[in-house]
This record gives sequence, C-alpha cells and structure tokens, in this order.
Amino acid sequence: MPRSTGSPPWVVDNRRRVGEQIRAARLRAQLTQEAVANRCEMERPNYVRIERGQASATLDTLFLIANALGVPLADLVR
Repeated sequence: MPRSTGSPPWVVDNRRRVGEQIRAARLRAQLTQEAVANRCEMERPNYVRIERGQASATLDTLFLIANALGVPLADLVR
C-alpha cells in the first residue's frame, strides 16, 4: 500500500497553532522576524515558514526559537 506524502490535517492544524503561538510571543517581545531569525542563526525565510505553519521545525529549532523569544518551549507548543 503506498504511503501518503502529506501530513494528516490534524498535524497541519497543530503546526499552524504552534506558528501562531510563536508569532504571538514574538510580538509580545517586540521583535521582528529578522531579529528572531538572527538570534536563532537561521535564514529569515525559513523562520517565516515556521511561524506561518508552512514548515515543520525540529525540536532543536523550537528550543532556539523559544530561547530567542525568552519564553519556555511549553508556551509555544501548548
């Protein structure tokens, strides 16, 4: 049986929700996307895709983003 190439809808929804949490934390910290990307040593377009929920972030990347925003990782994934 062929494997589906796309993520299940509930995964996509959760990825978007995490992106919304990241964006909200960034705005509370009054940081630009560029500033957060720089703090994480990543390219801004990659950060933007994570914040928009268009790309999956590794756990390591989520730790970097949480640290850059000054929030616990749990705040981004609840």
